[in-house]
Amino acid sequence: MLYRSILRPLLFRLPPETAHEFAIDALSFSLGMKWARRVASRRFMRAPFGELQRFGLSFANPVGLAAGFDKNGTAAKYLAALGFGFIEVGTVTHQAQPGNPRPRLFRLPLDKALINRAGFNNNGAEALAKHIAVHRPDCVLGINIGKSRAVELENATEDYLASFELVHAHADYLVVNVSSPNTPNLRELQRPEALSSLLNALQKRNQELAETHKTKRPVPLLVKIAPDLEVRDLESIVEIVERAGLAGIIATNTTTSRTGLGTKPEKVEACGAGGLSGAPLRARSTEIIAALYRLAQGRMTIIGVGGIFTAEDAWEKISAGASLVQLYTGFIYQGPGIARDINEGLAEILSKQGLKTLDQAVGCRARELAAV
Repeated sequence: MLYRSILRPLLFRLPPETAHEFAIDALSFSLGMKWARRVASRRFMRAPFGELQRFGLSFANPVGLAAGFDKNGTAAKYLAALGFGFIEVGTVTHQAQPGNPRPRLFRLPLDKALINRAGFNNNGAEALAKHIAVHRPDCVLGINIGKSRAVELENATEDYLASFELVHAHADYLVVNVSSPNTPNLRELQRPEALSSLLNALQKRNQELAETHKTKRPVPLLVKIAPDLEVRDLESIVEIVERAGLAGIIATNTTTSRTGLGTKPEKVEACGAGGLSGAPLRARSTEIIAALYRLAQGRMTIIGVGGIFTAEDAWEKISAGASLVQLYTGFIYQGPGIARDINEGLAEILSKQGLKTLDQAVGCRARELAAV
C-alpha cells in the first residue's frame, strides 16, 4: 500500500528507464547487508505449497521475476529477498551492446501496461557470468540468452552457443529468447527449420558439457515464445521442443499488437515501436498457455507470463496449464510485495477450490481457455 500510494507516484514522475535504474540501485543499497536481506525475506517470503518440483529443480513457490528487469544480474541477489521463488536474469547476449536509443521504455498507466524497445541492452554474457559467480541469488536462477544485434541471422546459432558456454555453469535453468520484437528479424528464429536447428545445437552442447563434468546433469533448457503466433505455429514449436528434449516453454514474451487499449491512440502511437506488456497481454498469453498445454498433453513444463498483477491472474495462468508463473510489469505497478501477495492469494484460492496441491490445478481449465 505504501508503494502504490507514495513511492509509485514519485517514481512515475521520473522517465521510465531512469526510475528503473533508480529502483535497481535502491534495492542494491537497501538490501546490500545480509541482515537486511534476512529481514526482507522474513517479511516477503511465502512458501504455502511446500517445495515444487519442476524439471528437476525445487522451487520454494511458483512466482518468479521475468527476464528484462535485471538484465545484467546485478540485483538478483537482492530481488530474491522479496519472496520470488525464482529469478530470471537477462536477456544477455554474447556481445555487450547498448541497445536501442533512448527513450525506449514507456508507461501506459491507464492500461497498466508498458511498451519497451530496449533491444537487449546488456554488458555481455561474460560479464554476467563473472558477476553471478560471486553474487548468486538465494533461489532458483534462470539465465535468458538472446542473439547479438550485430550478428547476422544465419550465424545466430554460433552466437547463442557462445553465450550458452559462458553462462551455463552459473544457471539452474537456461532460456533461449527467440521472441523479442526489438531485435530485427529475431522472431524469424521461431520458424520450424531455424528453431529446430538452434535448439538441437544448444541441447547437443548441453549434453556434451554435462558429460565433460561427469557429476553434472544437463542444464534444463527452455524456449521463450511470442504471443503473436497462430495455432499451426504452436503445433510446430511443441513438436520441435519435445523432439529436442527441452524442459519446457515460457509463454509469452511481449506483443506487437496495440488492440484493446484504453489509452488515447495518439499517445500510444507517440511511443513508437516496441513490445507491449502488462494487463492488455493477459488474455492472449493465457490462451497461448492453454493451447500449448493441450498440444503437449501436459508432457512439458510451461512457465506462464503476461499481465499477472494478482493471485487471480496467476491462478488463471496455472489453470490454463502453467506450472510456474513470472511477472515484470506487475512488479512495476504493484511494488515489492507482489510475490508475497500472490502466493498468499493462491493458497486461499487453492483452499476454496478444495485442492490439496498446486499441481492438481495445473491445466484444469485448459480446454476452456485455449481459444486460439
